[in-house]
Amino acid sequence: GAVIIICGYSPLEAYGAMLKGAFGSKYYFSQTLGTMIPLVFSGLAMLMAVKVGIFNIGIEGQMLVGSFAAAVAGRYITGLPKIIHLPLALLAGAVIGGLWALIAAWLKNALGINEVILTIMLNYVAQYIVSYLVSYPFHAEGNVVRTEEIQPTASMTTMVAHTRLYTGIFLAVAATALIWLMLRYTRFGYELRAVGSNSSAAETAGINAKKYILAAMFLSGALAGLGGAGEVLGYWGYYIPTMTQGYGFDGIAIATMGRSQPLGTLISAFLFGALRNGATGMNRSSSIPGELIEVLEGLVILFVSTPGIFRAARKIIRARNERRPGNGISA
Repeated sequence: GAVIIICGYSPLEAYGAMLKGAFGSKYYFSQTLGTMIPLVFSGLAMLMAVKVGIFNIGIEGQMLVGSFAAAVAGRYITGLPKIIHLPLALLAGAVIGGLWALIAAWLKNALGINEVILTIMLNYVAQYIVSYLVSYPFHAEGNVVRTEEIQPTASMTTMVAHTRLYTGIFLAVAATALIWLMLRYTRFGYELRAVGSNSSAAETAGINAKKYILAAMFLSGALAGLGGAGEVLGYWGYYIPTMTQGYGFDGIAIATMGRSQPLGTLISAFLFGALRNGATGMNRSSSIPGELIEVLEGLVILFVSTPGIFRAARKIIRARNERRPGNGISA
């Protein structure tokens, strides 16, 4: 509210317009849920990497190659019924996204290269490769740089007419539930978390850390690719450059706000969807610029992470106090 006042606007007007734009009608609420779908997948992709101790900055590129693969599969695979074609196109996006993430994981394992550098640079490689493909071999007729429209048999169903909400919302919730079950109740999930907690101790216990890094990164990239594929098959109907722009980096914030837990990530993605869709409402119904919403997003992330900052500070202070002479512990 203070930031909004400093910018010369009314907080009540801002929050009122934001809430109306996010939840004010069936249309707006549907738009919020639709905006949430790719954010869930990007957040889950980040979560999977974090669980094994990897910081995957390449979600943007993995979503990009996944969405392009789904567009190609949705357009050029023909003669199949929808019950086969749609899952196949989704699978194409997931597999290509996963394989793209595996490049970074393999290089990290084989050569010890930092995954942050690898994944962030692979974003640019993905961007320019796909940009070439969509600009030349797969360019649709017309002046707009995009692929041809997908076949009807590869399209997901729009749940509310003229909105972003499509049946991918069920896929996002199902993916969240499956990841929670896997991490909590399976040996694979336990050993994956063990590698993320302490890879040296995990190796001593007989767990192959490099294998789990490969597996986690493939799943991370597959989730990102699935999110991009859903946007093509459920909302756009074709691939167009910049359609997934920003989602990958949002995933970092979403997973952080969700404390790297599946349910928390789902809730965090919903909040981000509401903020994004609320920004559109602010632009339409008030004089407040929508750019302020990004300031509010940053503040929300900061305040959500503040308890963790205080906990870390308390640990440092406690450790220093314990090391002081006269506390029963030798300095």
